[in-house]
Amino acid sequence: MSNLGVAIVRQYERGVVFRLGRLRGVRRPGIRFMIPLADRMWKVTLRTVTMPIPSQQVITRDNVSIGVAAVAYFRRVDPVKSIVEIEDVSSAIGQIAQTTVRNVVGRSLLDQVLTDTETLNERIKEILDGLTQQWGILVLLVELKDIELPTTMQRAMARQAEAEREKRAKIIAAEGEALSADRLAEAADVIADHPIALQLRNLQILAEIAAEKNSTIVFPAQFLESARALTRFVDQERRSTAAAPTPPAVPAVTTVPADDRRPEPDWPLPQDDALTDPLKGQAWT
Repeated sequence: MSNLGVAIVRQYERGVVFRLGRLRGVRRPGIRFMIPLADRMWKVTLRTVTMPIPSQQVITRDNVSIGVAAVAYFRRVDPVKSIVEIEDVSSAIGQIAQTTVRNVVGRSLLDQVLTDTETLNERIKEILDGLTQQWGILVLLVELKDIELPTTMQRAMARQAEAEREKRAKIIAAEGEALSADRLAEAADVIADHPIALQLRNLQILAEIAAEKNSTIVFPAQFLESARALTRFVDQERRSTAAAPTPPAVPAVTTVPADDRRPEPDWPLPQDDALTDPLKGQAWT
């Protein structure tokens, strides 16, 4: 306030002049002359003012007690109204801002306060702007900058977030297993059509193991399948042998070796009667 005959108005200010208590107008930046002792000038700044809103204890709609702090940005657009209509603009805006923050946050759920702060900021700004227009004030922005949660609520939210991440991890793992199963099925179809592909794959695995210098024994699938097939064949043979009937006993036949047989003479043998009758012995001479 200046009541001398001269005053300097800065670029970011406007001077509201009262002459003998009556409004005489607004002075623009520069050197301004007035009637001494009769005129008085009130300088009003047009720069944006940053006003912190202290933390407010608020109970949300789902009965959770939280502390909410905010910040408001405003400026005077009508110097006359900011002087004539209200006594202390900064104090009035601070009080109405605290009340508005409590009302808006109290009608919202905790999840909405934490995740949808932009909507709450816009709603608070609209309410403040509607109330301060009659004072020549323009509210530029309101931001919720700090939200204090109880310790028990923080632990509960941490457990919820952990469970949510575990659920997503399991879903991703299941999707990976499904894709892997599809690819393995396609590979099995290719190997079934081209059996040599399995042998090439076995050789590739052997090369990878040998590169790491590991003492590992590898049994290819073909070897194991062959061993199982051999085991099944032996078991089947044993079962068939045990179930077969015992053949009847055959009498033994004595066989004389060919070397023990007497050779047959080349000359004709005599008749029996010549051998037994001595009168016929002439046949021997």
